[in-house]
Formats: sequence, structure tokens, C-alpha cells
Amino acid sequence: MRVLGIDPGLTRCGVGVVDVAPDRSATLVHVSVIRTAPEEPIELRLLAVARGIATALDAYQPNALAVERMFAQHNLRTVIGTAQASGVALAAAAERGLPVGLHTPSEVKAAITGYGNAQKAQVGTMVARVLGLAKVPKPADASDALALAICHAWRGAPFTPAADPGLLTPAQRAWRQAEAAARS
Repeated sequence: MRVLGIDPGLTRCGVGVVDVAPDRSATLVHVSVIRTAPEEPIELRLLAVARGIATALDAYQPNALAVERMFAQHNLRTVIGTAQASGVALAAAAERGLPVGLHTPSEVKAAITGYGNAQKAQVGTMVARVLGLAKVPKPADASDALALAICHAWRGAPFTPAADPGLLTPAQRAWRQAEAAARS
């Protein structure tokens, strides 16, 4: 299975592509970071992110897309930019008919390191180990995107959580309940 992971952001958007075999062994296919300048107009920044994601989707033809789901963050400006970049990634996947998995940072950390509160350095080290890399991919957005892709594949994806709520992780169920409560 080939999964493209997106660590969404406006200034830096991590893009990682991995191939994962049935025995859970993973191979690096591609990793990059889409960068935009904070002083550029928001519409141009989003266009650059959209084009970068589209290029990766078209070049690497993944079976699924994994995107980081923001669970909570204190900096409202960062949350908005991250949400906008996430929306661009989700739209690109929908346009191509790709299944999408949304994973919280703690889910990804737990999948990669075995500990949901692992530090970024620990995640990067485990990504390098899982992929057999000599060095941790830099910046952290790159290794986070790869971690998302690995996590998604290891969960037995692709799937559409809406189609089978029984496949949701506890964190995804909590998120879904919070969204439902906010709507009512």
C-alpha cells in the first residue's frame, strides 16, 4: 500500500510518501516540505500548498491520504492556517477519489513510538528507524508527514471512517463525539 502523509501548515507543509508491505515493513518513496512566505497573501500561499500536494498526488499515485487532525492548539492563527492547509489536502484527495484518514498527533506518536506523548525527536528517530534511513528527515514537518503515512498504513487503511465507525480509534471516536456535541 502506498500512502501519502500530509503534515498541514501554511509556512511549512510536510509531504511524505511511503510504501508499506503486508508485514508492516515500510519504504521511503518521497519526502518534501512545501514552503510559503508569511508575508505573501493567504490565497497565494494556499495555492502554493494546493499545487505542491497535487504534484505529489499525481507523481506518486498513492492508495490513500493521511492528514494530521488538529485536536487542540493554543495559537489561533496557527490553527486557522493549519485548518486551511488541511482543507486543501482533503479537497485534492476527494477530487481524485482517494480514501482519507485523519489522525491526531497522539495517535501518530503512539503508532510510531508506542507512546502518545512522545517528543518530536523521538518520532523522527523512529521514522528513520522504521524506514531504514541513516538520518532523521528534516525539518520535523517532513518526518511528521512520514509518520502520518506509516501510522495510516499500519492501521490497516485505507478506509473511510464515516463508512465504518467501528474502525475508529479511541481518539477518533472522542473527536467524532466532540464534533457531534458541537453541532447540537
